[in-house]
Amino acid sequence: MAQNSGIQPIRGTQSFLGEEADRFHAVIGAFDRVRRLFGFRRVEVPVLEQTAVFARTMGETTDVVSKEMYSFEDKGGESVTLRPEFTAGIARAYLSEGWQQFAPLKVATHGPAFRYERPQKGRFREFHQLDAEILGAGEPQADVELLAFADQLLKELGIGEGVILNLNTLGDPATRAAWRDALHEHFASHRNVLSDDSRDRLDRNPLRILDSKAHQDWPVVDSAPVIDDFLTGEAADFFAAVTSGLDAAGVAWERAPRLVRGIDYYRHTAFEFITDRLGSQGTVLAGGRYDGLVETLGGPRTPAVGWAAGIERLAMMIDAPAPEAPIVVIVPLGERAEAEAMRILTGLRREGIAADMAYRGNMKKRMSKASASGAAYALIIGDDELDRGEAQLKTMATGAQEPVSLDLLSEAITA
Repeated sequence: MAQNSGIQPIRGTQSFLGEEADRFHAVIGAFDRVRRLFGFRRVEVPVLEQTAVFARTMGETTDVVSKEMYSFEDKGGESVTLRPEFTAGIARAYLSEGWQQFAPLKVATHGPAFRYERPQKGRFREFHQLDAEILGAGEPQADVELLAFADQLLKELGIGEGVILNLNTLGDPATRAAWRDALHEHFASHRNVLSDDSRDRLDRNPLRILDSKAHQDWPVVDSAPVIDDFLTGEAADFFAAVTSGLDAAGVAWERAPRLVRGIDYYRHTAFEFITDRLGSQGTVLAGGRYDGLVETLGGPRTPAVGWAAGIERLAMMIDAPAPEAPIVVIVPLGERAEAEAMRILTGLRREGIAADMAYRGNMKKRMSKASASGAAYALIIGDDELDRGEAQLKTMATGAQEPVSLDLLSEAITA
């Protein structure tokens, strides 16, 4: 029986074993396979960054920066933060590590991120993300490439049929400025009926009102000006190139004219892959074009586009993978056989054969462990077998058993 030591995990964190861990790593495995197909280079960035990296790129007034980041002073008095997402750290590395020389740069990574928010279905305070970015490419083909990557990943995981790509354009800076002014005028004329949060956003960022969760705001949002009325010719052409590219790639999409990104450095394409299988929190992968982000860190104007997806949320949606199992379990009987079994075990593993050993209990218990492991074979060794230089190889599915030479074990097991 498990004993409770009184030490509990921190709220919003989790530990995995068995099927949960297998699902988690099945997502990562699929991501890595598709990453290679699309030519995205593996990259690693620190979990810990200067707080300014996120404050400057995500905006000091955003909920993430003002309420959700795990920030603290280190022993040198510097304010540092556990990353709440990957993009800012990758952009910082793009500048500080000299990665501009590789532009256009296609990179992908995965790992933990941290936000102090209310844990809910598929969301945690320590969570894990997949992340893909293309830096230094301003062409709409980069957006198509990134979206095709995401679409193929979801299909590889077996959940493509249940997910819808919602797509919108935020236009170029001229488009966004004109639309922002029109939205401010519209929402200001309905100030008295807006929720408190939306009234607070009105002067700071009226675009954020479009994704308000307050029911009282929805009639005002529904009558708000749409971005299509303000698109410049260049912005309209860019979005048309993205949608035609998606059609050519066979990526299904739906227009979502209210889909926005509140921070000013987002331009052109914004997107979310949505499902109804996770309740009201239905976004499984999201991203967009952020042509102005690198400039916020002091770098040159650098077009870029990227997406992130929660590993835990994807893992909840996939079928459980087949559990890992050894090919053979060695069942030694007696001290002499146990010593020989270790030598055999080492040799099999070095030849690429997954092997384990049942070393506890009587013969019945050891064979029970071999059966429970899911192994294809049990290799039984006793004193008599050692004297003859052989072992008994039992096929677990049929119960058939035959002697095999100790010198030909790997051949017999892989035959």
